[in-house]
Amino acid sequence: MTKTAKSIIGKILYVITIIILCILLVYAYNYYQSNNFNDFVKSEANLYKSQFKRDNTVKYNDNRSYEIISPDYNDAMFYKTINVEKNQPYKITCMVKTEDVEAEDNISGVGAHISIEGSTERSVAIQGTSDWQKIELIFNSKNRDTINIGFRLGGNLGKAKGKAWFSNFKLEEGTLENNSDWKFACFIFKNTDVNLNGNEIKLEVTNNDMDDIKNTLERFENSCYTLSEGKMTANCEIYEIDTPITELSYDEEFGYYVSPENVEKQIKDIVERNDYDHIFVVVRLRR
Repeated sequence: MTKTAKSIIGKILYVITIIILCILLVYAYNYYQSNNFNDFVKSEANLYKSQFKRDNTVKYNDNRSYEIISPDYNDAMFYKTINVEKNQPYKITCMVKTEDVEAEDNISGVGAHISIEGSTERSVAIQGTSDWQKIELIFNSKNRDTINIGFRLGGNLGKAKGKAWFSNFKLEEGTLENNSDWKFACFIFKNTDVNLNGNEIKLEVTNNDMDDIKNTLERFENSCYTLSEGKMTANCEIYEIDTPITELSYDEEFGYYVSPENVEKQIKDIVERNDYDHIFVVVRLRR
């Protein structure tokens, strides 16, 4: 073989080597970007059943989104430990997009949401298929100086499956509000229709009940003003809900009760359209 031929072969091998190295570098970079969670920790109830990655195709802005894929029902989340000041209000916001998110046993409050790991504090949970939307969680740090912020597909009350993408995380420290004008929402559920241990229970709020509830709320408004010597006002807005309550929660100590998850679907739209300080839910649980 001539020197010229050897030189050409050497150059070809060199070029091939450079191309292979470039391919490997691109692959390594993409792998790193897909698995660079920026101090977020992966967590799941059923280990190795969900997939976690940084998605460069489905994203809200120029940055890769955080994607959770659960082919089967699971409780999976990214979470990060952050420092907070004690007894301070905070707000966490993020953008979320979902695809075929389904809660096990059709439980409300389970889906794609913001959660504080180790607590029941959470934002609204998104189910089904939806485009990018903003969700938020407002909470008080109480006696904590650190919290684990989680972006979750699942929930404390059950598991979910499907796909969820999270982006644009933001934590804001608030200020304690001294506003003395409080807005209350009172949701009166006219009907309770539940199945408890095989027994169908149907209960209805009567017209007399309705009058008593409205009179009680009016007295509450007057009492707030009178007892505070005019320093506090309470404005109660009443909503009569025709959709019956079909589920109750259970506690070993106190028995059956109405939890936020039992009524969230029926009142969610109203709550999101308004800025209420407190929410009352009134139902009939006994004949």
